[in-house]
Amino acid sequence: MRLLWLVGSLALALLIAVLTLQVPAPVGADAPDTDFSTERAMVDVREIARRPHPVGSAEHDRVQAVLMRRMADLGLQTSSQAGALSPAAVRRIERGGGSAAGIELTNLIGVLPGRDPGLPAVALMAHYDTVPGSPGAADDSAGVAAILEAVRAIRARGPADRTLVVLLTDGEELNLDGARAFWGGHPLRDRIGAVINLEARGGGGRAMMFETGRGNAETIALFARAGARATGGVSSNSLAVFVYELMPNGSDFTIPRARGVPGVNLAFIGRPEQYHAATSTPEALDQGSVQHIGSQALEMADALLRAPALPAATANLVYADLFGRGIVGHPPVTGWGLLALAFLGLGMAVWRARSQAGLSVADAGRGAVDGLWFLSTGLVLTQFARVLAGPMAARAESADAYYTLLARLPWMEAGAALTVLALTLALLGGRTRPDRRVVAGAVAATAALALILGGVNVLVIGAAVVSVGLSLAPGFAARSAWGGWTGLIGLILVLAAVAQAFAPEAAFLFIWTGLLAAVAAAVAAFLDPGLIRPRSLAPIALAAVLGAGWIMGLAHTVFLGIGMDLPGALVLLGLLILMLVRPLGPDQGLARPMLMAAAAALILGAGLSVAARVVEPMAATDSART
Repeated sequence: MRLLWLVGSLALALLIAVLTLQVPAPVGADAPDTDFSTERAMVDVREIARRPHPVGSAEHDRVQAVLMRRMADLGLQTSSQAGALSPAAVRRIERGGGSAAGIELTNLIGVLPGRDPGLPAVALMAHYDTVPGSPGAADDSAGVAAILEAVRAIRARGPADRTLVVLLTDGEELNLDGARAFWGGHPLRDRIGAVINLEARGGGGRAMMFETGRGNAETIALFARAGARATGGVSSNSLAVFVYELMPNGSDFTIPRARGVPGVNLAFIGRPEQYHAATSTPEALDQGSVQHIGSQALEMADALLRAPALPAATANLVYADLFGRGIVGHPPVTGWGLLALAFLGLGMAVWRARSQAGLSVADAGRGAVDGLWFLSTGLVLTQFARVLAGPMAARAESADAYYTLLARLPWMEAGAALTVLALTLALLGGRTRPDRRVVAGAVAATAALALILGGVNVLVIGAAVVSVGLSLAPGFAARSAWGGWTGLIGLILVLAAVAQAFAPEAAFLFIWTGLLAAVAAAVAAFLDPGLIRPRSLAPIALAAVLGAGWIMGLAHTVFLGIGMDLPGALVLLGLLILMLVRPLGPDQGLARPMLMAAAAALILGAGLSVAARVVEPMAATDSART
């Protein structure tokens, strides 16, 4: 009975995730003048991205002239700004076999005056240069074209009080040199009170707002209102902003952000094989992605231009979009209150299950240990799947290797996802049923191979020690559905408390899902402590469908963002899903088929990781990816 609820819940959750991740349909040229139209924007994409146009090339000069004409045609007051290459940019050109002699950067600037020139202006920013060998239809011709189409729509909506500055930067692919030149001393710099930057690291997928200025509460509130009017809604969460801030990556937005200018950074990162590749052509570009990023940029820019006051730096908001349709957020301190409610719900569930279903505190503790086994084993197995796909990014000695690894991401994601699925099935089927020595030996051997292929990794070593130890101690496995479930909820809430204390912007992932599971547990405990009747299984399944569907949608974006370096991030998200579906584990009579399915998923995941090497072999040199 419970198996049907389990399969149905996961199937519906996957369907919700797939629907959430869909890009909106591109809008045709017959759309109202005040709306964003992909078909209109694609005219510019095709003109800009005919061929690669890196800094210093003849094609780069052609694109400059095209863009200056387009901005003038849109009624903008145009100008340009010359800038010198930084030493880092010179070295990058020379490493690619070129010469930096005589090369100068040229930023392209357009101004649409507002009715009140004394008000702080709003900037729309994207870069128009590409890497050698790539037409750059996505990175960043799509961003440039989206800005031009947004300007046309803004003008059609009528005059605004604020001035709009269009900044098309040069040399982003070298060292952000164009942005450094403008924000380092251009006369317009100090007039700008907010900036919207458009980027891409791939050729498709939903556009995500992944970076803001510090103290972003007012910015996010405005973005949420503007995004509600955008085609396809919005995609953003404070976890992405938090993680990106820790990473060494940078974009043009990095420069004004460091100066304290508020704003948002938008990008799409799907179809990663197109990143900096010869295949990044207008024909290969996902037009739904152009619609999504362009409509969000339009609505945010229009809202800023017509706002009585621009967002001020206050406090960072904890927030996330719900299925891409709207943003829910709260101040960081509210996380403690939600966490208290979650512990209250868990306490009620434990009290009811102890009195009516024989739950013991010791068994709940064993349920938490099950979660630790899942995490530690998952870290070992996903790292092994990762190194099967190719050399670690840290060991890739050229840009060629880096871009090849990006192309492998879809295969790596599938391999890691199947590995996490295998662990979920193994735990639901009874992780202690196979011979403990076989399980421990398999984990140890996998860890050894991962270390040999991927290099020494302290985290993998520690995870292997924990996993082997717990695998050899079957007495630490939960013995009841209530023990396994409440223990997992408790573990997640402990992790939530740690995250809330040290990284509140990321804590919502644990707090919200933990609260959802705790409420479902409390409701089920009072409806049917035996967890047999539909009246108790229904609220559990509902929580699993909504919670797991939401997490699966996040998991895809998280893996595309950091999966190349941290495939184990998927394990943590898998643990949240496991927490939601744990009480739907099948009866003992179905344990063996579940374990066989787990083994099949594990083998298939490893096979997909190996297949990545065949589909995208690591090239020694590749002139299209420099």
